Amino acid sequence: MADSAASRPTVLVTGAGGRTGHIVYNKLKERSEQFVARGLVRTEESKQKIGGADDVYIADIRDADHLAPAVQGADALIILTSAVPKMKPGFDPSKGGRPEFYYEDGMYPEQVDWIGQKNQIDAAKAAGVKHIVLVGSMGGTNPNHPLNSLGNGNILVWKRKAEQYLADSGVAYTIIRPGGLQDKDGGVRELIVGKDDELLQTDTKSIPRADVAEVCVQALQYEEAKFKAFDLASKPEGVGTPIKDFRALFSQITARF
Repeated sequence: MADSAASRPTVLVTGAGGRTGHIVYNKLKERSEQFVARGLVRTEESKQKIGGADDVYIADIRDADHLAPAVQGADALIILTSAVPKMKPGFDPSKGGRPEFYYEDGMYPEQVDWIGQKNQIDAAKAAGVKHIVLVGSMGGTNPNHPLNSLGNGNILVWKRKAEQYLADSGVAYTIIRPGGLQDKDGGVRELIVGKDDELLQTDTKSIPRADVAEVCVQALQYEEAKFKAFDLASKPEGVGTPIKDFRALFSQITARF
């Protein structure tokens, strides 16, 4: 039986050149019988880095007008864009102290995590996108969280503002707030969901990027994931049972924000 593209949702992944975004984009490409994948990156260099396919758009999320072509005709949007603090040169760990961080001009969290994500949500809504998955971060309930002091960027404050904007948008949403991201294999750990940063008080407050990426893709497939926001972490490998039933995982979540 011929499969028509009409039966497969078109999913745009923004931040597809980033470490987690690239994994999400690849997962969607690997499931081409289920999804039509699109990526969005900031530069030609990023596009080439993830394969340079025609389904990868180059756009500046800080400019709302840039986003329309990428989001036109998309059924779902997965937002994985984020400001990235850079370490100031000259830090010598042997001398003790802490490294200092900065954001490049125009690339502060206010511009990327707030204005850039607001632009994406607005563009998606205007284009008739039916479901937006937003990857934020744990720690947003605490204005004094150390991440906010990096480069004086208040990154969790601006991420939280974008999350609230999405929750108020009227579009079906899934807000995922992972703990510390690890470059480890996915699919081999038990995943834990929580709310209001309660997991930060436990020993399980990190998670492989690959597992976050899988939860993003799975969230597109279950009604139980819609209109929900949750913290996400994993148990250590070898402890508990690796996740297989994502419907059950999403069903545990009751928080809308």
